[in-house]
Amino acid sequence: MPRLLGLDFGTGGIRVGVFDLDSRTMLGEREVQYPTRHPNPGWAEQSPTDWWDALGQASRGLMRDLGSPFIDGVCAATTASTVVACKQDGTPLRPSLLWMDCRAAEEAARTARSQHPVLAYAGGSDAAEWLVPKAMWLSRHEPEVYAGAEIICECLDYINFKLTGLWVGSRMNATCKWNYDSVKRRFPDELYAEFGIPDLAAKLPGDIKAVGAPIAPVSAAAAEHLGLVNRPVLAQGGIDAHTGIAGAGTLRPGEHLLIGGTSIVHLFQLATEAPVTGFWGPYPHALVDDYWLVEAGQVSAGSVMSWYARDMFGLDPQQRAALVQEASALPVGGTGLLTLDYFMGNRTPYRDPLLRGAVLGLALSHTRADLYRSAVEAVALGSANVFRRIQDLGIPCNRIVSSGGYAKNPLWLRATVDAMGMPVELLGQTNLTLVGTAASAATGAGLFDDLFAAADAVAQPVTLVEPDLAAHARYGELLQDYLEATELLAPLSRRLASRQLEGPR
Repeated sequence: MPRLLGLDFGTGGIRVGVFDLDSRTMLGEREVQYPTRHPNPGWAEQSPTDWWDALGQASRGLMRDLGSPFIDGVCAATTASTVVACKQDGTPLRPSLLWMDCRAAEEAARTARSQHPVLAYAGGSDAAEWLVPKAMWLSRHEPEVYAGAEIICECLDYINFKLTGLWVGSRMNATCKWNYDSVKRRFPDELYAEFGIPDLAAKLPGDIKAVGAPIAPVSAAAAEHLGLVNRPVLAQGGIDAHTGIAGAGTLRPGEHLLIGGTSIVHLFQLATEAPVTGFWGPYPHALVDDYWLVEAGQVSAGSVMSWYARDMFGLDPQQRAALVQEASALPVGGTGLLTLDYFMGNRTPYRDPLLRGAVLGLALSHTRADLYRSAVEAVALGSANVFRRIQDLGIPCNRIVSSGGYAKNPLWLRATVDAMGMPVELLGQTNLTLVGTAASAATGAGLFDDLFAAADAVAQPVTLVEPDLAAHARYGELLQDYLEATELLAPLSRRLASRQLEGPR
């Protein structure tokens, strides 16, 4: 009766779950929130100590709920590019720069001017969200912090250190976000020097391990903090959404994973290297050996809907549900509004952190339901735009598996399926990241030979959602408006975003 502990550090909080391998079920979950601060427009920060405190609270509570079970393996997955500058002993020197923090836009633009061959794995440049541009920003704007940082790492590395006392990097994160050359198995010191941070490699966790590889048993202190009765082996994890590939069983070429949450992530693997202009990647060996991982995404998704319903309209959960129901009754495009979903920039296919959101066509007759409906349609059109690019590149797509916020918001699910015009296998309320960490933990504990076998062993049931072709045709018309508005407003959007990043004058 193997039982596996998964740790999912999301944007708003930590969720822990114990997965029973025999029954393929999650025996229980616990979630604890931690705060995010936005000291300036486009900035987002969290305290690393909040992560650790929240993990202990959630895990101890879950262990009590389940009667303190024996745990066979542990694995963590976290938001990517949530960057920590700390001492060797883990003491943070400043708040972490959250993944969505886009203060390093100028530094990211600088990476696009490099001709270093390793950048081909990242589509030619780094994103403002990633560790390297953020390290460049720290070196330039907070030189005392950068100089004093003995370790610059991600949330995952910090948590794994707190669990084992070892600084170990994930091959996934390093390949996808640090410009690590996973083919030659080296950090590109010459590239870091070109970017003005020649000592970065010495500050990064240097022991790079593949997802699912064993790291070490958790320490006695960590086991006590988590409320564990034994010291299970910690397996290497990775990026939260990317780890969901194992949970969804979409590791093979032609299978796509679509996860909707605060942001949206589109993930798939290629059997051979191929150009994917407008996407991130292809990343060699990022998840499993001899496959090329490709990432696309939308920075603002569920966050836009929450911003409207909770922050702007001030609705409680019951009122938000009523708003979704009211907006669902409106026809596709029936509001006469067009919303652009670039509230925190764009990942795919424009790779532009300076794009910003907009609402066009407003009249005094428009209601909250109209605004919300148009925002949902905008996020769905963003997804359709990504799949339009996938088709243009000739990338095979014979299966789409989805999970996350889509299962909680039927309007968002229906809009996305109809806008893309493709059937989607929905995993309901399943937390794919937790299931993926269970697969990785099982691999690290030696229960399976590889991640493919472990993914098959944790597979979850799905519900097939078919598109409404008439609605898809209407979304096709809206997509043309969306593309035109993006092109027309982009120069103004960039000017406004630049002023936001400069702060008050």
